[in-house]
Amino acid sequence: MAKLLATFLLLASFAAILLSLATHSLAGDPDMLQDICVADYKSLQGPLRLNGFPCKRPENVTADDFFSSLLANPGNTGNAVGSSATAANVEKLPGLNTLGVSMARIDFAPWGVNPPHTHPRATEIIFVLKGSLDVGFITTANRLIARTVCKGEVFVFPRGLVHYQRNNGNSPAAVISAFNSQLQGTQAVAETLFGASPAVPTDVLARAFQIDGGLVEGIKSKFPPK
Repeated sequence: MAKLLATFLLLASFAAILLSLATHSLAGDPDMLQDICVADYKSLQGPLRLNGFPCKRPENVTADDFFSSLLANPGNTGNAVGSSATAANVEKLPGLNTLGVSMARIDFAPWGVNPPHTHPRATEIIFVLKGSLDVGFITTANRLIARTVCKGEVFVFPRGLVHYQRNNGNSPAAVISAFNSQLQGTQAVAETLFGASPAVPTDVLARAFQIDGGLVEGIKSKFPPK
């Protein structure tokens, strides 16, 4: 009996370790198994597909693969929401492949909004470059956690939770965002629901939002499929 109990405890400990490792591995991108794996975009024209991008041959890697000036200049905020997000992720910066990090710059016109959205693959932390923002995220218990953040301050949005930012002043604002994923993914709530292709059935949205189908069609017209 003692030997059986010892074996059971050993197996339970081993299972706990495996579960801990699995939980850690799901917290972000998979760990890398080499120094670098610069994304080889050209190989995507062939049949090879995997979780990430294939690696360039090491002899073809240059310093430019790890450099970008994308975030140096403000984005164009002359749009309906008054904000613009410029991404520096693995699709734009090949040296990020397998490194599990990326960045973005978000610029805001006066009173501009980065509408409610979610990043299914990453936690986000913002650093306010200029201006003052009202920010918040919503938990799965439907609780809004919100506050104002100002120049030089940071705020964190947990992975997968719906969140937003709004410039609360009459002058431009900007933030730098960092993510624990090379390609965090972004789903804007309104655009996802009303601009999907093929379209989400009107009656589904009408019932979900408790509104008339005609109003749903009117909102859909604001989000033509890309």
